[in-house]
Amino acid sequence: MSKKHPIVSVTGSSGAGTTTIKSTFDQIFRREGIKAVSIEGDAFHRYDRAAMKAELDTRKAAGDMTFSHFSYDANILDKLEDVFREYGETGGGKTRHYVHDTVEAERYGAEPGTFTDWEAFESGSDLLFYEGLHGAVKNDEVDIAGKADLKIGVVPVINLEWIQKIHRDKASRGYTTEAVTDVILRRMHAYVHCICPQFTQTDINFQRVPVVDTSNPFIARWIPTADESLVVIRFRDPRGIDFPYLTTMIHDSWMSRANSIVIPGGKLDLAMQLIFTPMVKRLVHESKRA
Repeated sequence: MSKKHPIVSVTGSSGAGTTTIKSTFDQIFRREGIKAVSIEGDAFHRYDRAAMKAELDTRKAAGDMTFSHFSYDANILDKLEDVFREYGETGGGKTRHYVHDTVEAERYGAEPGTFTDWEAFESGSDLLFYEGLHGAVKNDEVDIAGKADLKIGVVPVINLEWIQKIHRDKASRGYTTEAVTDVILRRMHAYVHCICPQFTQTDINFQRVPVVDTSNPFIARWIPTADESLVVIRFRDPRGIDFPYLTTMIHDSWMSRANSIVIPGGKLDLAMQLIFTPMVKRLVHESKRA
């Protein structure tokens, strides 16, 4: 953690909805005139698409059916920790991009499934914003969580997370339901051991809970809408959180525990704006004073 160069880290698995939170933060940065450097978790995968396929084949041949992008050793987490450390100390660092598709290939000038070259951050930024799979990892090898100033978890209930992933991968990547199901099953071990433990490190968790039947996510025809959902917002340390203000501003919300508030799904963006705007402004204000 660094008073002078703060880091905001959003973590969640594939299909969880971390992109939605990134969009909200982009709005806050733009409105408040905050210059943020953004890095993506995919940039810290260890393998490009072809190398990952070869590694998967090798692991399967050796009897390991659990290796996936969720796995610690499928990522260069020591490099990610170094980037967090360097930014916290100097406000500098480097990142790259993983090129997902032809649209990004045109933007970055690299083939789909490959990485761009490492490039230095723009100078003069107010904070670093991370969004990806491993932004709050703490284990025997790395302590990424300890180097972020604000850590946010995005954790839909598991069936909803699967529905979102199935629909996204079928629509944007052309996968079949069976292919996505195979990926989900392969990732389950690492989801339990690498993803879930991070949510005990996060400062705030957002968990979307559908209020419609999602009992068989593999045949769901559509993703439950925001109005068909509730969102549970859990604060690890509720001290300093003005819950009466939040429940007044967010209609039909209530506190379910001393550190948790439940809101209608359609009020998620409003809730994030109300919660994160003062937090981000405080981080930037304190960094300038430091």
